[in-house]
Amino acid sequence: MNKRHRQTLKVIFENPVRSNVLWDDVEKLLIALGAELSEGRGLRIRIALNGIRAVFHRPHPRKETDKGVIVSMRRFLTEAEVVEDVV
Repeated sequence: MNKRHRQTLKVIFENPVRSNVLWDDVEKLLIALGAELSEGRGLRIRIALNGIRAVFHRPHPRKETDKGVIVSMRRFLTEAEVVEDVV
């Protein structure tokens, strides 16, 4: 994981929740963590990491994720036990 990935992870767990996180940065972080990403219907993306699975919607037409997605991503990363190793 490079510096950019660590920064994205830090931003995901910041309080208050930020709404200017680029979805591309989140996807790159997940890939760096070893997640399996697969396309779903429409804008859905299926993610599997450390035995935990989730489905997220890519933002459209904006590039930034909304606060609800960031909160869900926090929960997903916590359940996948990634946070304790990295943050």
